[in-house]
Amino acid sequence: MKGVFKDMKKLKQLLPSLREKKRYVLFEILSNKQHDAKSIINSLTHNYTQFHGELNLAHAGLLPLFDTFSKNKGIIRINNLHVDDLRAALTLVSSIDQEQVIMRSLSVSGVLNKVKNKIAG
Repeated sequence: MKGVFKDMKKLKQLLPSLREKKRYVLFEILSNKQHDAKSIINSLTHNYTQFHGELNLAHAGLLPLFDTFSKNKGIIRINNLHVDDLRAALTLVSSIDQEQVIMRSLSVSGVLNKVKNKIAG
């Protein structure tokens, strides 16, 4: 089996100018109850696909950073061209687990540490 992979060339890394650029969106949920990250993301992706479609969701590369969720705040990584779509989808979320909520974006940044500092502060 090792002989098969011996002839394969190592893939070159993409140039920085060809990589997709990403943004980190800090959001909060105004609610009387604490919600778990999984139900928040399920509700958000459902509303995103209803408003923008599955193809746009795939192009957006929506990636929740589950380790950053705390006290109804969280961070989502997304392609820089789809930040406005995500902000629109956040405003469309009206309920999570049959409870009325308001979701809003607090900050957008290209650097994760800047957004993490805003959660703590």
